[in-house]
Amino acid sequence: MQPPLQTRDDSMLVKRYVLLPVLLDVLEKNISLLESSGKLPEPLIGHLRLIQDRVTADMAFLRKQFRRRGIRIYEQRRTTEGMNIAYICRGYHHRFSLLWRLIRAEIVTALETYLDSAAGSGTENTGQANITGC
Repeated sequence: MQPPLQTRDDSMLVKRYVLLPVLLDVLEKNISLLESSGKLPEPLIGHLRLIQDRVTADMAFLRKQFRRRGIRIYEQRRTTEGMNIAYICRGYHHRFSLLWRLIRAEIVTALETYLDSAAGSGTENTGQANITGC
């Protein structure tokens, strides 16, 4: 029996997983800027570190989903135009590209989602930051 083809959920998981490290980079840069500014850093830095922890937990959740679904990313390249990603899903090779404009918009949306969840009651990590499908 032939393995099932890639689903939309599979491609969305890959996209989320590729974008979350970019979000971690953005958070780390902002934490560094706040630490060097010396203006109201502690509460805000603590909040951003909490979000970093949630993003890291979501990445671990996504890695588990990858193993369960037979997905493996084997190439990620950052170019001046954006990112190029190549991966295998249940034996089939797939590729996609994301432009930096789209990446920025997706990161802003995901950050808003993490900020909202951090401001509310502690919710469970599901790897489902609001990053839309490919």
